[in-house]
Amino acid sequence: MYYFLIALLFYVIYIIIKTKKSLHMLQQNWYDDDHRYLKWIITNRYKVFTTADSFFFIFIVFLFTNNFISILLFMIFYLINIVLIRRRHKKEQTKLSLVVTKRVKRLIITVSIIYLVPIVCSLIFFDVVPITYNALILGAYAYLNYFVIMLANIINIPVEKQVFYHYRRLAKRKLKEMKNLKVIGITGSYGKTSSKNILNDVLNVKFNSFATPKNFNTPYGLINSVNNYLDKFSDIFIAEMGAFKKGEIKELCDLVKPTYGILTKVGTAHLESFGSRENIQKGKFELIESLPSDGIGILNGDDEYQVSYKLKNNCKIVWIGIDNKDVDVRAENIKLSGEGTSFDCIFKGEKEKYHFETRLLGKANIYNILAAIALARELGVPIEQIIIGVKKVNSIEHRLELKKMGNINIIDDAYNSNPVGSKMALDVLSMMKGKKIIVTPGMIELGTEQYEVNMKFGEYIADVCDEVILVGKEQTRPIMDGLKNKKFKEEHIHIINDVKLAFPLMTKLAGKETYVLLENDLPDIFNEKN
Repeated sequence: MYYFLIALLFYVIYIIIKTKKSLHMLQQNWYDDDHRYLKWIITNRYKVFTTADSFFFIFIVFLFTNNFISILLFMIFYLINIVLIRRRHKKEQTKLSLVVTKRVKRLIITVSIIYLVPIVCSLIFFDVVPITYNALILGAYAYLNYFVIMLANIINIPVEKQVFYHYRRLAKRKLKEMKNLKVIGITGSYGKTSSKNILNDVLNVKFNSFATPKNFNTPYGLINSVNNYLDKFSDIFIAEMGAFKKGEIKELCDLVKPTYGILTKVGTAHLESFGSRENIQKGKFELIESLPSDGIGILNGDDEYQVSYKLKNNCKIVWIGIDNKDVDVRAENIKLSGEGTSFDCIFKGEKEKYHFETRLLGKANIYNILAAIALARELGVPIEQIIIGVKKVNSIEHRLELKKMGNINIIDDAYNSNPVGSKMALDVLSMMKGKKIIVTPGMIELGTEQYEVNMKFGEYIADVCDEVILVGKEQTRPIMDGLKNKKFKEEHIHIINDVKLAFPLMTKLAGKETYVLLENDLPDIFNEKN
């Protein structure tokens, strides 16, 4: 029994290491919302099922050995697996580590109970049941760890629902008590976070404005923002709203009850989970259709999906645009450069033009700034203060953010993963003087359009870039096909499976003046290197 306890210690250590990885994947897959975790397992079945612990079936040989040798082999087996899994994890590229939230802690308790059952049983019946059967059962539990995590998540659903309802009630009560708080919702397929940050910077010129931190755009994110971050002295609360399917924006609106709403751009992001473009269009307009009759919605007059939509609300709508001249707030005389952007702003029915300057790059940010200008004006901010606010807007992290690394200028657009944004990022890169390099793994979650969109992306890249670094051989095949369509020279295409390798490679490829576009940085769940 003593030796068996030592062997179990190695087994438990292995389980802990493997469980951490499984929980990480569950968390990145939104705790299996819409079966995302299960889909990840199916998509990545090679990673999940071809592991060293899959050889646990060899424990059958314990039938032909004595207990001491069987226990020794069991211990050696999991000692080897500990070494192998640690080596594997060290080689992995981890962009976002597991966040040990209260929910994760509750999952750890449930997982521990699930594993304790066979461990305790094996100890109780150690002298009754042959070691072979105990070892096989324990081995199966370890091998099926990803499914054990899924089972724990299912078991915890009733508890998580009650926890969610409790904190939602607290958030709604807090918002209800802040009677003078103005709530603004921002959604769209692309540009939500950029629009939120720009609006927040502009409104803070006059008001005490608070925006949801980072990408807190889910029900849990908004509840967390309200309960733990929203100051009771805030004048304005800007809520970023994300969604994977119809009804989710409506749920967020029911929670925070916005009076004002900005719809950035309607596109193909998350087409796979929404099911169709029409569903995306309807899903995004849930924000505008949730506004009260005295509310104000800001819409993009250059977006065909917004112009063509039959709005089921009589609230005030303010249209912004660049190409469409029949809008309420329009930008013209646009000048884009590597240092920033300038443009003139015209308000419908007024003759005067107002000149704006910003350090932000790209045409997409002009739309975001126009939305901020339009809403700030509706909220009573003087135009002179809006101009100052726009000039003070900070660069947005990982969204066309210009950085310096030696003689290399990095255009960090790592958070972009959509056809419109990636094309605009290439437009920004094309304006730069010097050698042009792109590092990208391509775009994801575009359903049946994913291949076509990435192939066209490859064609755009061929027109702009001197060197191309593709991350992930399999997922970048469509981009490669697009490059080939344009007869881009293969010696200037470099394929890597770990984005960490891109930095020494770009240094090697750099010239005297080099601009590197980092376009999209996929979550760990899409890593090909594992």
